[in-house]
Amino acid sequence: MTADSVQSIIDQLHEEAEMDLPTDETPDIGIIMGSDSDLPTMAGGKGNRPGAYAALAEQLDFEEQTDYEAAPDARFTFETFVCSAHRTPDLMYAYAETAEDRGLDVIIAGAGGKSADLPNMTASIAYPLPVIGVPVQEKSVDSVIGMPQGAPITAVDAGKSFNAALTAVQMLAREYDELRDRLLEYHDGLQEDVGDAARDLHELGTPGFKDQYWDTDEAYTGRQND
Repeated sequence: MTADSVQSIIDQLHEEAEMDLPTDETPDIGIIMGSDSDLPTMAGGKGNRPGAYAALAEQLDFEEQTDYEAAPDARFTFETFVCSAHRTPDLMYAYAETAEDRGLDVIIAGAGGKSADLPNMTASIAYPLPVIGVPVQEKSVDSVIGMPQGAPITAVDAGKSFNAALTAVQMLAREYDELRDRLLEYHDGLQEDVGDAARDLHELGTPGFKDQYWDTDEAYTGRQND
C-alpha cells in the first residue's frame, strides 16, 4: 500500500515524463537523498562544509527548479527530492525510471547509514543515465560503492556532495561550453585563494597570520581550503 502523498509524487513524475518538454526547460541535474536529515550534507549549511546546492547555486549559477512546467530564467537548473530506497521504494523506482524522459542528464544521490542503497539502486534503474553517489557518513561508503561488474556508479568521498555537483557539471560541460567556462572560472578562483594565502602567510608570518585568521579558540575562520 503506497501512501497518498507518495503516490501523488509518483503520478506526477510519470505525467511529467509524458510531456516531452524542450531540454532547456527541464532540470539538468537531479539531487535526491534518502531522508531530509541528509540535507545538511547534500545542501550544506552553518557548521557544515558546503554541499551540492552550494556548488550549483552559489558557485556555478544554476537555479533550483521547483515547478517542472515553469522553468526559471536560468539555462541550467537542478531539482531536489527526498526519496528513500527502504521506506518509499516505489518512489525511488519511479524517480529513476522517469529521470531520462523528464530531461535529466545526471543524478546526484545521497544516503546515510550502513544500508545506503539509494545511490546504487537508482543507478541500476536509471541506467544508462549517470548517477553520482554521495555516502552521507563514513559507514555508508562501502554500501554506496559496492556495485557488481556491469552495474556502474560514480561516487565521491563521504559527505562531499560539493564534489559530486562539480562532477555532474563536468559531465554536462562536455556538451556545453558555457559550463566549461564556469568550471574554469571557479578553478581559477581556487588558485587565487591559495596564492593569496601563501603570500599572507609568508608576509605576515605565522603569528600574524594566526592573529588575522584564527579566533580566540584557535579555530580557523579566515579561509576555506578544504
